[in-house]
Amino acid sequence: METVGGAFETPQEEFWAGDFGDSYTQRNSADHLQSSKNWFFSRALNSVQGVNSVLELGANVGLNIRSLRSLFPKLSAHAIEVNPKAADELRSLLGPDSVTQGSIHSFDSSQTWDLVLSMGLLIHVSPSKLPDVYRVMRKASKRYILIGEYYSRIPQSIEYRGFEDRLFRRDFAGEMLDLFPELILRDYGFIYHRDPLAPLDDISWFLLEVPSSSVEEEA
Repeated sequence: METVGGAFETPQEEFWAGDFGDSYTQRNSADHLQSSKNWFFSRALNSVQGVNSVLELGANVGLNIRSLRSLFPKLSAHAIEVNPKAADELRSLLGPDSVTQGSIHSFDSSQTWDLVLSMGLLIHVSPSKLPDVYRVMRKASKRYILIGEYYSRIPQSIEYRGFEDRLFRRDFAGEMLDLFPELILRDYGFIYHRDPLAPLDDISWFLLEVPSSSVEEEA
């Protein structure tokens, strides 16, 4: 098991590492979500090639990784998760060496992955820390970045289950494209909570690609 960071840098991370994060893990471990997630990833990643490894930021108990493995059976997966109880479940799924428990802000690895995934994670990151997380994602990706979050052209802070400054929506993908202009927007779409076949939360998703020339320069 790898653990990074000591005291948390933001109240948002402390929030998710504690009791609220434990409750979230219990609410969102339901198997009935799996078929909808399978459908989502088959749609969002229908144009990708050569995905053999994934890094997920904020993987919780691994429902997204399970779906990705149904699409890519030989997929090697690594996860970062701040909540200890969720990280324990992830270790059962991925193995102890494939889970980094702790702060994303402290994550530093020379390894790269074909796909870097953030699904419902960036919305809970302190806005002042987002550029640092974008840099982690860009550094870790050697081919694709998939972002699935709440979208807004104008950055907003939304009350979340009675708490302030724990949920934010903005144009996360656009900010990444501004910060890293070499990235290419390959696809995007929307998930609707009233979809009759595969309902999930209302999420806008964006598939970014690292051009092959950038990968060669970084190698």
